[in-house]
Amino acid sequence: MKKILIGGIAIFTLTACQEKIAYIDNTKLLNEYQEKKDIEEKLKEKISAYEKKRDSISKAFQSEAQAFDAQSRNLAQNVAQKKYNELIQKSQMLQQHLMQEEESIKMESQTQMDSLVNKVKKFVKNYGKEKKYTFILGANDGGSVLYGDEKKDITAEVIKAMNESYKK
Repeated sequence: MKKILIGGIAIFTLTACQEKIAYIDNTKLLNEYQEKKDIEEKLKEKISAYEKKRDSISKAFQSEAQAFDAQSRNLAQNVAQKKYNELIQKSQMLQQHLMQEEESIKMESQTQMDSLVNKVKKFVKNYGKEKKYTFILGANDGGSVLYGDEKKDITAEVIKAMNESYKK
């Protein structure tokens, strides 16, 4: 009887000590998350609008420069020099404005991606607690998980849960 009791306690202890560990392919998780796709689509639209605006401004400025070039031959040298300096100043202002707008888009993109990564980390943490995982490791090109049994890969189920949560 003692042996059965000791054996039962040993088996219970072994099963209680087993840790539930899984891993997620970080790249796949982010790339297949619908919110990331939506963010990227909105950013593509902003970039496209910016490029159209930039091209339009560039064409208008080129036309103005060509018109000046054609007129400059008929102008007095000091008037031509003044208009040339105004064109240079306008060109610099336009370039500065466009660079600021481009930088603004980049910063917005970075802010949104940082926020998204934090949201994903929080989701995975809550998912792990809910499903009673001891560890959820992140697999990526950096090699944090060099090998993992495919049975321990929960990427697809986490993507599904995240996308369902996002739609709500």
